Amino acid sequence: MTNQHYGQFCGLARAAEIVGQRWTLLILRDLSVAPRRYSELVAGLPGIPTNTLASRLKELEEEGLVARVAPSGADRAVVYGLTPRGEELGPAMDALSRWGAGGMRAPRDGEIVTTASIASALKVAAGDGVVPPDWDTTYTVRVGEVETQLTMRDGVITVAPGAADKPDLIISAGPQIRDLLAGELDAHTAIATGVVHLEGDASLFERFADRLHVPYSPNVPAGA
Repeated sequence: MTNQHYGQFCGLARAAEIVGQRWTLLILRDLSVAPRRYSELVAGLPGIPTNTLASRLKELEEEGLVARVAPSGADRAVVYGLTPRGEELGPAMDALSRWGAGGMRAPRDGEIVTTASIASALKVAAGDGVVPPDWDTTYTVRVGEVETQLTMRDGVITVAPGAADKPDLIISAGPQIRDLLAGELDAHTAIATGVVHLEGDASLFERFADRLHVPYSPNVPAGA
């Protein structure tokens, strides 16, 4: 895949050789949310050079992590998706995402959110995703211009890109929703202070706040 070899017969070394290059984990993150056309990957990864994206996709295909789905019907665009081997990286990427989020209190200058980054963050915040089996609740979560949907149904939480068709509650928030997920704000305070704005059945927000958690790591500086 690359000329960078660590010279060790070690699983971590081999994994680093494959996924440790710049942009590779974010490409895999975006494809873990949903299969993507090349143009959708470019749009969802602002700043990635197109030659780098093309190279990374080729390398990931060669490693058996990504596959192209042949176009059919009127839509001739090639779609990239994860293979079963690529999907095996899910728990490792979730663990890295949770670890990284533990040190994030506010966006740094120039940092943005994307559909895949928010969907990934909510999936990680849901943890094991287990909820009472009688819950049947759908949320649209808006952060800036980005919309994702989160559903609690049949005892599990699922996350998908885009707004829900008929959400029970729309949650609009800015970066301070991070404090809510960390447990530093409760649901009532988040509403009262304008951290979130709700449309729909507001009583369902407490359920959302109670079930999604990504705590801050100890000793993280306030400006991190």
